[in-house]
Amino acid sequence: MGTGPTRPSGALYLRLRQSSFAVKLARYAVGSVAALLTSVAVFAVLLAAGVGTTADSVLAFIAGAVPNWVLNRRWAWRRSGELDLTREVLGYSLISLLALLASSAATGWTDALIRSHLAGNQGLRVALVTGSYVAVQGLLFVAKFIAYDAWVFTETGRFRVALRARRANHRGTHPGLAVAEPEPSDAAA
Repeated sequence: MGTGPTRPSGALYLRLRQSSFAVKLARYAVGSVAALLTSVAVFAVLLAAGVGTTADSVLAFIAGAVPNWVLNRRWAWRRSGELDLTREVLGYSLISLLALLASSAATGWTDALIRSHLAGNQGLRVALVTGSYVAVQGLLFVAKFIAYDAWVFTETGRFRVALRARRANHRGTHPGLAVAEPEPSDAAA
């Protein structure tokens, strides 16, 4: 018996571990799952208690947004220190608001549909409406990663660099280039 075929997955694993992008994506995924589990637990408990889907979505989203912010900023993107209020806080809040609106709309629609077709089955209603909340978060997973990586938690993202270049162009300068002072002429001396 031979030693058997080598496993290419071992080489792939090593390459992925050495890739800062893959590590960041994996950490983002772990943080997102932790936030999602927190949100889902809060959502399901509140929905079972009779709280409306809009309030459920808001409270569940807030419950998940806090650990998501901390894990993404500090762990996935390795950011610490002073916050950039415009980019980090406002950007994260804007993305969170859009995700909240999407989850509130989806859960409200699902709840109305279930109430009209499956009235009286509270357990199934909680499971299906909570499932719609999870589905929306799953759909937004990639979009949020791209926005966080390109804008919110990075100094050198393409969007950030393009924005700086655009501002510099409006001022008539180029980022990174010093404006040269005019040389005094010999005639003026």
